Amino acid sequence: MFPALECSYSGFQLFFNYSTTRVLKFIKVLKVFARKVKSFLKQPVLTKLGFIPCWFLLGIARWVTLKIPFARIAPKLGTHVGVAPWIPILTREQEQKALILGRLVRLTARYTPWDSNCLPQAIVARSLLGLYHIPYALCFGLMFDPDTHEMKAHAWVATGRIQVVGGNSFSQFTVVGCFVDPRFENIELQG
Repeated sequence: MFPALECSYSGFQLFFNYSTTRVLKFIKVLKVFARKVKSFLKQPVLTKLGFIPCWFLLGIARWVTLKIPFARIAPKLGTHVGVAPWIPILTREQEQKALILGRLVRLTARYTPWDSNCLPQAIVARSLLGLYHIPYALCFGLMFDPDTHEMKAHAWVATGRIQVVGGNSFSQFTVVGCFVDPRFENIELQG
């Protein structure tokens, strides 16, 4: 009898259901955001202060790895010591700071809209360790994956007993290059 009225009622019901769904999704996003803010506020002061600069550094490192040839990046990574990986010994304070810096880089890498894989993380970790005068070893490794029949490359930074970024990769990857803090370039390796 009144087809226009029936259409408008159906349209209103559709709009109401759509609006309710959007509101519920928005509330869910707000809850996740509140949880993440609460978690962020529990982080150490260095992490809170360093999150945004580290985010930008990861972006710059990602851009550099995509646009600049590795031959031009390599001299900035430290002194190349070949394939003999060695880890500098740290004081307790340096270890604590390296641990916090590693957590900062790994945490920040999860919140970048670009792919912050191992190489940008290693470059940023190396830069932050150098800024705080903490000796480091940045290593590159290769591994053959028997499942996919492909070679996999990885970069990681280690210092003292701390695996700053990249995890405990010495056991999984064959080291093909290692860069150390330039302050240690004149130290002879004993073995």
